Amino acid sequence: MGSENQSVRGRGRPRSQESEKAILDATMELLSELGFRAVTVDAIAERAGASKSTIYRRWPAKENLVIAAFANTPLLAVRGRGDTVSQLVEVQAQFARFMQETTLGGVLAALVAERAHNSALGVAMDPLVRQRRQPMAEILRRAIERGELPGDIDIEFAIDMISAPVLQRIMVMGLPTDRIYIRQVVE
Repeated sequence: MGSENQSVRGRGRPRSQESEKAILDATMELLSELGFRAVTVDAIAERAGASKSTIYRRWPAKENLVIAAFANTPLLAVRGRGDTVSQLVEVQAQFARFMQETTLGGVLAALVAERAHNSALGVAMDPLVRQRRQPMAEILRRAIERGELPGDIDIEFAIDMISAPVLQRIMVMGLPTDRIYIRQVVE
């Protein structure tokens, strides 16, 4: 019985959730503070209190670690079944709050800048970006089903038109963005 348990169990120590969280948090903090190119695995290891070998065992390259940290950010949630405008405002307000109150704003800026020069990072980011757009797509699809929006609306374009002004205001202009502004954009 003892040998069966050993063969089922993986080699080495089990992964520490605390260590993984510390590494991902340190990655987000450093990305926000320094940008993608200046962040090193050495700096992440030091800030997280982890060894480089622990990091490289889980993430073979810095890009893998950065994508894992970005993937660990909160997803936007559609709350309730209110009217379409209110739901879109709620989702965009969640996004604006994350961008303004967490490291996500700095991290997203760093990733967007690096993406221009690093196609592999862009390919890895695409599924995460699509996943984060799904709550808005869901709201718009339901509005189409209820007849509130035309059936031929381009959902991806609509998401772009709602998200772009919020991103512009936060990332480019550095201005605070609240529900009043977001409601104006959505309406």
